[in-house]
Amino acid sequence: MAPTTVRDGDRAFFGHPKALGYLAFTEAWERFSYYGMQGLLVLYMTKSLLLAPHVDQIWGFEGFRAVIQLIYRPGPSTQDVASTIFGMYTSLVYLTPILGGLLADRLLGKTRTIVLGALLMAAGHFLMAFDQTFLLALLCLVLGTGCFKGNIAGQVGSLYAEKDLRRADAFQIFYLAINAGVIAAPLVAGTLGEKVGWHYGFGAAGIGMLLALVIYLWGRRHLPPEPIVRRADRVERPKLTAHDWRVVALLVLLIPVLTASVLCNQQIFNAYLVWADTSVDLTLMGDKVPTTWLISLDSIVSVSFLAIMVVFWRLWATRFKEPDEIGKLTIGAFVSVTGVASLAVGSMIAEANGTQVSIWWCVLFHVLNSIAFANMLPVSLALYARAAPAAITSTIIGIYYLHLFAGNQTVGILGTLLDDLGASRFWLMHTAIAAGAAVVFLIVGRFFSPLLSPAAIGAGREAPAA
Repeated sequence: MAPTTVRDGDRAFFGHPKALGYLAFTEAWERFSYYGMQGLLVLYMTKSLLLAPHVDQIWGFEGFRAVIQLIYRPGPSTQDVASTIFGMYTSLVYLTPILGGLLADRLLGKTRTIVLGALLMAAGHFLMAFDQTFLLALLCLVLGTGCFKGNIAGQVGSLYAEKDLRRADAFQIFYLAINAGVIAAPLVAGTLGEKVGWHYGFGAAGIGMLLALVIYLWGRRHLPPEPIVRRADRVERPKLTAHDWRVVALLVLLIPVLTASVLCNQQIFNAYLVWADTSVDLTLMGDKVPTTWLISLDSIVSVSFLAIMVVFWRLWATRFKEPDEIGKLTIGAFVSVTGVASLAVGSMIAEANGTQVSIWWCVLFHVLNSIAFANMLPVSLALYARAAPAAITSTIIGIYYLHLFAGNQTVGILGTLLDDLGASRFWLMHTAIAAGAAVVFLIVGRFFSPLLSPAAIGAGREAPAA
């Protein structure tokens, strides 16, 4: 069977394999396209698409609306329907990576599955340029993201040997690229959508996806060769050991905790934008800036703290023991609590004074949320990529994305409560949920962290097959 990692001497990209650079730039443009569309989605639906006469032009919308009414029972307002659609869409793009992982592991291999996903996503973005094909566009984006997302993350993990400590840094670099795409998306696609026309913004997202595909195809020669997927290979796959099954069980049980921990971050693209559009003072030099620019603000701060945390932990490790992945997740989860609490405080002050919320409360939220993000999302992805049994890596990474599936489903449901609860109680609710997740991470780190250590996993994989 072909080797699954690149040669140890390949450090051409800032001390990492050259392939990491191509994968990172591919992901940057893919995230530009994804967040360019997602940043516009709720605003587009509430200000245009779900209003007459546009809503009457959407193919199959009456049947679709009957389905979401049966399942989710949203209120009658446009905001309720838009939040429900947002939650359904943004959750399904994190459910389908399981299917994409199975497709890659069992049939096509990672590279072909990623190419298929990129083509589907590009088609979806261009279909968003027309009211009639809105639902078809969402379907293409859901299926395309499922093929693309988990498999490209799996290829990042495959660049490193089992005990190569650069893997966690690689995923933080990978997330730096993601945030570079997210920064640019609102400035380009968001501004085009809000200032010129919604469909121009979606078209820009489609062009970004095509650029991602070109970069990936150009750089795939630097990736480690994939095993040829044949029926014989499937029969000869190594069986999981008893230790492997315990690791898989723990990784699966962590999914609900990860779900609760990301709600505040994921709400940025839903109720947060709707709330900020009317309740936050976004005036700059006499003009209101596009609401989607808050996403760029978040990404700029996120990129800064991703880089800062990489340097911080490297310096920390020179004098002290560096926390393991669960330790960093715990730190991030507690910081996340303080971030969303700042939105609650800002809302309380504004409600008491009868004014709009100061933008500085949002800035504080984005700073604290970005510190949390830097210690959570890339670290958790690195954990799952490292700890997953080699025979089912893509599938386990697909399962990892279930926390974002469940998180976005929950975000969509909670978003319908914004008007009923009022802003201060709405953000206090998110604060309480984040605090609960932080406490559970603390408990898991105390009792179960050794099970996921590299030494324990390495020893477990040398045990007889179960």
